[in-house]
Amino acid sequence: VQLQACGGGLVQAGGSLRLSCAASGRTSSSYTMGWFRQAPGKEREFVARINWTGASTYYADSVKGRFTISRDNAKNTVYLQMNRLKPEDTALYYCAARPGSTWTAWGQGTLVTVSS
Repeated sequence: VQLQACGGGLVQAGGSLRLSCAASGRTSSSYTMGWFRQAPGKEREFVARINWTGASTYYADSVKGRFTISRDNAKNTVYLQMNRLKPEDTALYYCAARPGSTWTAWGQGTLVTVSS
């Protein structure tokens, strides 16, 4: 499966952005999908994941209550709605797919910059 993320940009603190990740190739509708991020000089970290039905989601504590992950399997697309953004949310955001227990497919990343 190939993943293409988009929707990043520059936003002021307190603002919102919605990231999208379109999947193509081998069907991803049965995969768990997730978002990760990597800030400059830091390790990549988990942000959120959603199971294949969309009924189960899980978030990092740092984004809980501000970010919402969702998916539209008819469009093979997963979304990350980011509200009340903070400067510490600045990072390169990656989407990923997990058919089993391992994240095996990664998108190219989309940059989110939050100014104070």
